[in-house]
Amino acid sequence: MLLEALNYAATWPQTTPEHRPFIRSSVNLWARAARVSRAWRDHEDNCKRAVLFKAKDLKMRRTAVILGSGLLRDVPLEMLARAFDTVVLVDRVHLASVRLWLAAKKLPNVKLVERDLSGYDDLKAGKEPEPFAFLRLVPYLDFVVSANLVSQIGIGVARRLEKEAPGAMPADTVHRLIAAHLDGLKALPCDTCLLTDISFSVIDRNGHTHEQQDLLAGISPPPSFASWDWPVAPMGEESPDYQVMHRVIAT
Repeated sequence: MLLEALNYAATWPQTTPEHRPFIRSSVNLWARAARVSRAWRDHEDNCKRAVLFKAKDLKMRRTAVILGSGLLRDVPLEMLARAFDTVVLVDRVHLASVRLWLAAKKLPNVKLVERDLSGYDDLKAGKEPEPFAFLRLVPYLDFVVSANLVSQIGIGVARRLEKEAPGAMPADTVHRLIAAHLDGLKALPCDTCLLTDISFSVIDRNGHTHEQQDLLAGISPPPSFASWDWPVAPMGEESPDYQVMHRVIAT
């Protein structure tokens, strides 16, 4: 708890006021990742391999952008930093622990951008969400990775909707924002890699599935070249009798 409190406190002054409410969830994820690092290792390695696979045949390696860079556990950042002139990490919160790791690695061509990628505010203002409009301002853009972000948009938006007055947001908000992300990624004028969990299952000790849920709000995922299971909450993390398993794809 002490390390979590320190990470939270150190992140607070480095985060803009509008994004400070999200620091807690980032710190909680950081703490869980440390607790279940062994269970998450295969998922993280699969993500890194997928990104490198999509990047290996690029003719130009000027700027790469990582959307939802998070804890950097699922991103082969050091290899990307060596391969590209510039790597831009985009997320609502860049934890102090992540900034410290970056400083230790001495990666001068890695830049941090603090941004909400959900498109929620556009939709609330009555505009069509364009979560990637800012990428038009990125010079020499050759590669974009969406790193396990899409399902988190859906989960985060659902929580925000609970605090809205009735009728303040369209009834299909989650569906529209997930679609905007997937369509926006597809429309980018560069190579991309999408990593996303598409569903989760609650499984007991005997291997019986007790609950399943789609994480893409009914949207069919694009064709993938790889898929795997990710034990987001292995046995004992949330319950001594159940684990939560996510299905992940790479496209």
